[in-house]
Amino acid sequence: MIEAGVASARDGAGRARRGVVLSGAGGSWRVRVLDDASHVEASLRGRLKRDSSGERAPRQGPGDRLKLAVGDEVLVEPDARGGAWAICEILPRRSRLARRAPGGAYGERIVAANIDQVVVVFAAARPEPHPRMLDRFLVIAEANALAARIIVNKVDLVTERDARERFAAYERAGYPLHLTSAKRGDGLAQVRVMLEGRVSVLTGPSGVGKSSLLNTLFPGLALRVGEISASVNKGRHTTVGATMIPLPNDATGFVVDTPGLREVGMWALSVEHLDTCFPELRPFLAECRFADCTHTVEPGCAVREAVTRGDISGKRFESYLKLRSELEEANFQ
Repeated sequence: MIEAGVASARDGAGRARRGVVLSGAGGSWRVRVLDDASHVEASLRGRLKRDSSGERAPRQGPGDRLKLAVGDEVLVEPDARGGAWAICEILPRRSRLARRAPGGAYGERIVAANIDQVVVVFAAARPEPHPRMLDRFLVIAEANALAARIIVNKVDLVTERDARERFAAYERAGYPLHLTSAKRGDGLAQVRVMLEGRVSVLTGPSGVGKSSLLNTLFPGLALRVGEISASVNKGRHTTVGATMIPLPNDATGFVVDTPGLREVGMWALSVEHLDTCFPELRPFLAECRFADCTHTVEPGCAVREAVTRGDISGKRFESYLKLRSELEEANFQ
């Protein structure tokens, strides 16, 4: 969690102050100063701007070039001439959520930094939920070592029984499941408690109601809400970039609202470690005859035996096989 009330890092006039990046556009970053909860607009210092573009970039770990992202903790200080603010240092991250750069580009994109949990929002209907896409979101959270929860919104469009049955495999796998309706208010009290005191990323496909949920939970945010296109049954993109939103009357609670993602790509995940990103597979991995079992054709595979017994969801296992095939193909490109 982000600590509020952190003392200033430097003494004297023009001292640097600790803050967290809430949003950014056009080279300007909105930063919440932690010691007094004020907001300032700041630009990157020249050195950091070069670092962020990849030149002489400081590293957080092997192969990890530091680029400023929403959720980063930074030091800001006023310009010597007064008025303008500058980000003079990007502090080390304790966690991050990364995905492959969209549009077929090479590399990764940091969705958010310093977060406690990923909350994946899907709709019970309109748009129709696609479990394979949900599996991708969850694998990305697992690969980033982040706790994940699932919100099934728009339950007013189906019965509770139908919603629970459709997502039962995820509850069996250990993911907390929240059934909500921004329209009727179902489940919102529990979601509010779940968000309090944490830094949470809300993610999911377009049109599932992420912005509507946040608007209902925290009146006054006035996030834009998009229509659902009846012709293609896909939500239109309305959120233009990730935005970190301080929760009202909560010094350490933030929600990162992300753009709707129609295409989710995994990044820097090895084929060998994919099975560990499925929680229901993990109890059986050590029981396979071969330590490097791929769970595809090997004899004595405890995972496939568990699928046959019904201890592992067949559809979830199919998602594992599909994602494994994609990763193997990507490694040969």
